[in-house]
Amino acid sequence: MRKSEYKRGATEALDSSALLLREVADSFSEWAGTAAREIVLRLRKGAKVICCGNGGSAADAQHVAAELSGKFYLNRRALPAIAITTNPSSVTAISNDYGYEHVFSKQIEGLGRRGDVLLAFSTSGGSPNVLKAMSLARKMGMFVIGFTGVKGGSFARKCDMCLVVPSPDCPRIQEAHIAVGHSICFLVEKAMFGGK
Repeated sequence: MRKSEYKRGATEALDSSALLLREVADSFSEWAGTAAREIVLRLRKGAKVICCGNGGSAADAQHVAAELSGKFYLNRRALPAIAITTNPSSVTAISNDYGYEHVFSKQIEGLGRRGDVLLAFSTSGGSPNVLKAMSLARKMGMFVIGFTGVKGGSFARKCDMCLVVPSPDCPRIQEAHIAVGHSICFLVEKAMFGGK
């Protein structure tokens, strides 16, 4: 490729992302505020946030958990948030002993409590292990917040609330998920600790 083609390709990708993020901001700002409020209400009652997803969605789950348990903007006490994608021994043992579709639900079974929040990420909405975790979490009385793309309609119906990014493009969906995830982390931190 010529230098100009690289630049044109980068511009197209970034413009595509910017357009989708503008659409998501226009359509889902109230949704993000509601999600943050639900998380804050539960954290104040002693609940925790558990996050899961596969591949890039695992990275998003880990990213959001890190922002909550560490810091977003403020130096403050840690919030109880964990990504259940991060322990290779648990992931491989559960996958080996029960099958990969149980890798998150078994951890939810052990770690989850009524009133906790599950943040479930799936760009396709078809991840069997995430769906199984969501189902168990709801049976246990956890509040399930989903993140998916335009093909995830049935996934969304299994959540208490769900961000359905209006795109079929996996990278664009993931960019929107982390942008909205960041907005939720910002709002949770501000509500819990003040600041910006």
